[in-house]
Amino acid sequence: MEYQQGQDREQLSLYATCLDDMIPQDNSVRLIDQFVNLLDLSQMGFQTIATQGRPPYDPADLLKLFIYGYMNQMRSSRRLEKEAYRNIEVIWLIKNLKPDHNTIARFRKENPKAIRKVFRQSVAIARNFNLIGGTLIAGDSTKLRAQNSKKNNYNKKKIQRHLEYIDKKLEEHNQELAKADGDRKKTKEIKEQIKGRKQQQTKYRAIQKQLDKDASSENPQRSTSDPDSRHQIVRGTVTEVCYTAQTTVDAKHKLLIDYKLTNQNDKKAMGFMLRRAKSILRSNSFTALYDKGYHTGSEFHIADSLGIDTLVAIPAIGRKSQAPDPKYNAENFIYNPDDDAYTCPQGNTLYSNGSWYKARNYTFKQYKTKACKECPVRSKCTTAKANGKIIQRTQFTKNIQGNAKRVEQSGELYKQRQALVEHPYGTMKRQWGFDHIMTKRGIKAASADFGLIALAYNLRRLFNSKIGLQHLIVALFLAFNKYIKASIRMNKAFIECTTKNTDHSINFVFNTNFNYF
Repeated sequence: MEYQQGQDREQLSLYATCLDDMIPQDNSVRLIDQFVNLLDLSQMGFQTIATQGRPPYDPADLLKLFIYGYMNQMRSSRRLEKEAYRNIEVIWLIKNLKPDHNTIARFRKENPKAIRKVFRQSVAIARNFNLIGGTLIAGDSTKLRAQNSKKNNYNKKKIQRHLEYIDKKLEEHNQELAKADGDRKKTKEIKEQIKGRKQQQTKYRAIQKQLDKDASSENPQRSTSDPDSRHQIVRGTVTEVCYTAQTTVDAKHKLLIDYKLTNQNDKKAMGFMLRRAKSILRSNSFTALYDKGYHTGSEFHIADSLGIDTLVAIPAIGRKSQAPDPKYNAENFIYNPDDDAYTCPQGNTLYSNGSWYKARNYTFKQYKTKACKECPVRSKCTTAKANGKIIQRTQFTKNIQGNAKRVEQSGELYKQRQALVEHPYGTMKRQWGFDHIMTKRGIKAASADFGLIALAYNLRRLFNSKIGLQHLIVALFLAFNKYIKASIRMNKAFIECTTKNTDHSINFVFNTNFNYF
């Protein structure tokens, strides 16, 4: 049987085409090239990465390399270094430059703020094509594993256990040393063990001092490989040393409009994400959807002060707050603002003494009544033996009740939340495998890593949209050229744009390689 024959590897050949002809016109690598070329990287604050004895690389070339890598599931600086030698698309994109992995890694690490600004430009393009509705957004977070093992994460209890264990072992070694009197070989081995234990003891005591200094945190931690990462609950009883990525998604095309990498949980995240969403959308006439992890009174207060409607899932009542009979839970007590009093299901009135009490993050009043002592349903209402039923009302209760009312009136709207906000996470973590942070040594470098993930997601959504390749390149040009007016006339051959400074028209010819000249 005859087979198709390949070309002889040793035969010399002369290519009848240039490098540019090897890249198809509808290849997304051309969009990456045009997108970065139209950015003012110096104004965005990109740092030039110098190389010893040679001129530095242009930040535009390194940014193109990273965007291409993240869009094709390649984040490792060593992997990107290899691609610069063997990948025809990368060779075309960065014009046959071959940066080493140290230069590539340093560029990502040293430019987190500038990378965020590039991400914002992807949002600007989406807005330019009316791909962002700005009427319904959804927010959520996801956990991304850090480059720090659980073994190298410490809190006060863990350090105390280690120190107690070392003290116990040192005592055992000293007893063995006393018994081994005269046995030089065994004595030497025991002394080496004692030396190792004392080195560990010194290390743990140093970490203990650092934890003692961090008095502002409820549960101070110390991670030795990535100091800003924290040991957190990922789901159920599963825990990881990780970062938390807060994101905001617009409902129209599931595009990310904002992100922020933190090492905190969701309780205090909704307020600042809504502030940023208002600034990005330049409006507060939108509805924001969040899950029950964001159900915090102070965050509702911020949302109401911003004039933003929120729909946050209402968590179940904790066991300690549950009445023996659910009919007598606190939410079934009616508040009368005129009298500043509550009426219980039995018709009794609970009053406050007017005093405000301080908790960790809020203040509250207490409401109670003497009628509890002789109430026939007291055993159904409370398990308290002394004072009977006590209702607490914080300064944020009104805001919490406002959310509950909106959720009740929203109908099927809230059910859209999961489909909206989980879509980017499914793409990033399941399809692309970006379930961890690549960088080490701090949250700034980690933010750059996630910023490139978010940018790659948005650009991929834009490239796969129904806009069309040529229209998208035009949008890139118009979005970043401040001298071009809004009136545009385009055909297959050229784009005619009228400048602000002159009365005549300038023709920007659009050639087959999608370059303006």
